[in-house]
Amino acid sequence: MLSPTRRRATVESTTSFEHCRAGTPTGRAQVDRFIPSRSALDLDVAHYNLSREGGESEVDDAVKEIKSPAKEAYKKSLADNFHVDNGSDSAKILAFKSKAPAPPSGLENSARGVYTNNSAGVKAKKTFRQIPSAPERILDAPELIDDYYLNLIDWGSSNQVAVALGCTVYMWNADTGAINQLCQTNPDDEDDYITSVNWGADGKHIAVGTNSAEVQIWDAAQCKKVRTLRGHAARVGAVSWNGSQLATGSRDNNIMIHDVRIREHCTSTLQVHQQEVCGLKWSPSGNQLASGGNDNLLHIFDASSIGNQQALHRLDAHQAAVKALAWCPFQSNLLASGGGTADRCIKFWNTNTGAMLNSVDTHSQVCSLQWNTHERELLSSHGYSQNQLCLWKYPTMTKMAELTGHQARVLHMAQSPDGTTVVSAAADETLRFWKCFDNASEKTKKVRDSNDSSVLRRFNFR
Repeated sequence: MLSPTRRRATVESTTSFEHCRAGTPTGRAQVDRFIPSRSALDLDVAHYNLSREGGESEVDDAVKEIKSPAKEAYKKSLADNFHVDNGSDSAKILAFKSKAPAPPSGLENSARGVYTNNSAGVKAKKTFRQIPSAPERILDAPELIDDYYLNLIDWGSSNQVAVALGCTVYMWNADTGAINQLCQTNPDDEDDYITSVNWGADGKHIAVGTNSAEVQIWDAAQCKKVRTLRGHAARVGAVSWNGSQLATGSRDNNIMIHDVRIREHCTSTLQVHQQEVCGLKWSPSGNQLASGGNDNLLHIFDASSIGNQQALHRLDAHQAAVKALAWCPFQSNLLASGGGTADRCIKFWNTNTGAMLNSVDTHSQVCSLQWNTHERELLSSHGYSQNQLCLWKYPTMTKMAELTGHQARVLHMAQSPDGTTVVSAAADETLRFWKCFDNASEKTKKVRDSNDSSVLRRFNFR
């Protein structure tokens, strides 16, 4: 005989079991809760059935929601339109579907090409272009001074290369191969030699700095000196044009800004460096001037406030002399700078904020930098131990190529007016022309003059 407690537990257990069985009416269609495929799912019918099931499961009439006649009418209309009936297969929320029948043999789908050959809108992955590993031309350059702090070569917009060899400046015409002597200092004075050259934007005038602290302005077409600018107390190793303005940097640690149109040409003197100024470049827009010195400092000046003789930014991240400077052609406030032997780094700067964006160790002295005007690339020239030129992909700074051939450090570089060729001048007394910036998209199939590859292949300036 069961005690009252055990009898109550048995009754409750039986009642609970029967309640669970009663929760599954035998008169209704069984609904499979497994979701095998969403392709057979009708969301409207599913929502209707789920809502109806939820309404039928409520047992407490006191708290049952008051149903709107309009809502009930909508549900009935929805059921009629979707042919939903109790106990029918159409009332199922989910249903298994058999595999679609295979198409008849030999059937050709006319739209197949739309999906298999639709590559017009897909951009092909760009691959590295072919970069010639050998120079296109070589010029002998005897008496090219092996001095890291000088700037002895430049390529003008008239397609002429000006190069300083000892006490003489020569011009090589890249179109004709003609070589002309522009000017010469006193050949009898060993201390009187050329220290810097820079073409004006018009391609007609050249600024020539000398070891005697003078800056001479020459008319290239007539080989005639226009005027002489004085004011420095030591050799002028860096010059840079900005329209009618000329910036000059000297071993006297000063930077002078000249207006070549007026008699009193010196408009400002900037005394910001503690040692020789060896790098000087105006930005392409002419709004900013960058200067590098042997004191490991890089300064940025704003053209509108340069008369105040205050630098916009003083940057001291380099650990050696800063000679190599290059303004980015596709981003006006981006400057690349290179350090000497103790630094070996190429650094990138936001010249508006003074922030250093990146620094790359090249493992050798950085002598010169040139941006590619057709691609986001940077070319650097180096000293010991490889004496090579390195082509970098910006901004990842992946090394794309190394150009070798020089037997001594590559001190200077200049770029052709069309931006396809770079000339390098090294302490091995040679100039080498590299077509490393060739613009393949605009390359024409013109046949070169038969003498171009033979006569122009090798020249002597003397």
